[in-house]
Amino acid sequence: MNPILVYCKRDLVRWFRGKWGFIAAMAMPAAWLIFVGLALPIRFTEHYIDFVTPGILAMTVLSASLAGGGLLILDRMLGFFNKFLALPPPRESILFGKILVITIRGVIQSTIILIFAFLLGARLYSLTQLIGTYIILFIFGALLSAAATTIAIYLDDHDQYAAANAMISMPLFFTSSAMMPYDVMPAWLEPIARVNPLSFAIDGIRILQTGEIPVTQISVLSLLCIGVVTLAIHVFRKVKI
Repeated sequence: MNPILVYCKRDLVRWFRGKWGFIAAMAMPAAWLIFVGLALPIRFTEHYIDFVTPGILAMTVLSASLAGGGLLILDRMLGFFNKFLALPPPRESILFGKILVITIRGVIQSTIILIFAFLLGARLYSLTQLIGTYIILFIFGALLSAAATTIAIYLDDHDQYAAANAMISMPLFFTSSAMMPYDVMPAWLEPIARVNPLSFAIDGIRILQTGEIPVTQISVLSLLCIGVVTLAIHVFRKVKI
C-alpha cells in the first residue's frame, strides 16, 4: 500500500496547489444545477432539483475521472512515467495510485456540488442515503478513472486526450437518465440509457432516495469496475519503457 499512497499523495498535493483548475472543474456542475435544476420548466416532476441532483453528482464524478487521465499524460510528457516504471514497486501501484487520487478528487467535487444542491433547495439525504451515495460514486469513479488512465497510455499529448475525453463524456451524459426519466424518453433513446453505466450510478442514487437498496445497480457497477481494472492492470504490465 505504501507506494500507492505515495503516488496518490503526490498527485493530490499537486491538485490542491492548482486551485484555479479546481474552481474551473466546479463551474459546469454548478451551472447545470442552477440553469437546469432551477430554471427549466420541467413538467414531469414537481421537484426537479431533487430529480436532477443525482445526475449532476454522477456527471461531476464522470468529468473529474475522465479529466484525471491527464495526470498520466503530464507524467509521460515530463518523463516521470518511465522513471516510475523502472522503480522496484509493482507497476500496478502506479495504476492504483492514479485510480485512488482521481476517485478522491471526484468525491470531493461531488461533495461540494451536493452541499450546493442542498442550499438550492434539494431534499436533504439521511445518513444511510449519504453512505450509499458515496459508495456508488466511489465505485463509479474507480471504474472511470481506471478506463481514463488506460486510455491515456495510448495517447501522446493533452490535445488528443481532450478530444477523446469529449468524445466519451458527452455521449455518456446525454444518453443517460440524468435529465429525464425513462418513460418520457424517445423510443430509440430508452434502451441506450438503460445500459449506460452512468445511468446505473444515477438510478442507484435515486433508488436510495426512496429508502431502498440499489443492489442491481451496485452489483453491475462493481462487476464493470473489476473488469476494467483487470484490463488496466494487464495494460500496465505490458507497457515498455
